[in-house]
Amino acid sequence: MTDRDQERTDKTLREVKAILTAGGKDLRTLLVRDILHNALKCRLGDLDVLDLKIINRAISEFRHAACAFKPYREIRKVSIFGSAREPKGSPYYELAMSFARRMVEKKFMVITGAASGIMKAGIEGAGIRNSFGANILLPFEKGLDRAFRDDPKIVRFKYFFTRKIFFVMEADAVALFPGGFGTHDEGFEVLTLLQTGKTPPIPMVLMELPGEDYWETWDRFIRGQLLGRKFISEEDLSFYRIARSSEEAVRHITAFYSTYHSVRQVGNKLVIRLERELTDAHLRSLNEEFKGLSASGKIFKTRALPEERNEPGLISKPRIALAYDRDHAGRLNRLILRINELGSSAGRKG
Repeated sequence: MTDRDQERTDKTLREVKAILTAGGKDLRTLLVRDILHNALKCRLGDLDVLDLKIINRAISEFRHAACAFKPYREIRKVSIFGSAREPKGSPYYELAMSFARRMVEKKFMVITGAASGIMKAGIEGAGIRNSFGANILLPFEKGLDRAFRDDPKIVRFKYFFTRKIFFVMEADAVALFPGGFGTHDEGFEVLTLLQTGKTPPIPMVLMELPGEDYWETWDRFIRGQLLGRKFISEEDLSFYRIARSSEEAVRHITAFYSTYHSVRQVGNKLVIRLERELTDAHLRSLNEEFKGLSASGKIFKTRALPEERNEPGLISKPRIALAYDRDHAGRLNRLILRINELGSSAGRKG
């Protein structure tokens, strides 16, 4: 072992000891301690080399991606999916550029796969400064443009599963352009997470040029087969909307956050943070319209709960809450859409 290696080892051992012997109940320290314990269990479990390689690479990719996104967590983002084979200058390429540019004008950043086609169009429209790239290592995809290659907001993934986590976890909206297997895989992943309540509600737009039926055909299949066979609920159809222009798509996404801000589950209560206060009349309307959504039978106004103190920037926002069992995500999504309608109408009257 060289002197440099010995120095690194000694430093690592000191850091590990500090984490393992730290007092108190700081959650970050406790979680890092668990990660260390799990690393040791990998050795004690006598796992195969391939298992260890996958675990090591997945943790490394996750850590690197989290570090890249962390400085920008306060900025809303939209993930853009679509075919890597869409040629530059095509109508869909231009639509993706227009959409990304308009989203940046609304103070969003964009997340793409940082490759060719729709992904490149999204970066061109948003500009490198406002773009994240979740790049997948594939032998047949072209490398990144030189101007984007060394940007710290580019994260290179070996595994699709780690990449998809960040596409959804960091997104406040999703836009799907026509594409192949990968586009549909990513789209259904988002819909599955929304339907099961594994991700907070976000808007999804399916981008379609006027006169085309790419997503219209897909929607007919969803309604005729999935809904027709009762594999999904009618409320689940509210998770997505077909948009035939960048203006329409941007309008839908920004409207989703016009009154609604975010949600947080605290015990059995779902707290819905708002950009503006709802009136008592609005609350009565919501309770009547969404009867049965709350386990206690009531949606009510509340202040920030003690558990929300670790989000000081949101403490002052008005709130409503309900006892929620996470079993009706489609209906919850419709509640959010209705909240935005009520809030927008109050804003126009004011």
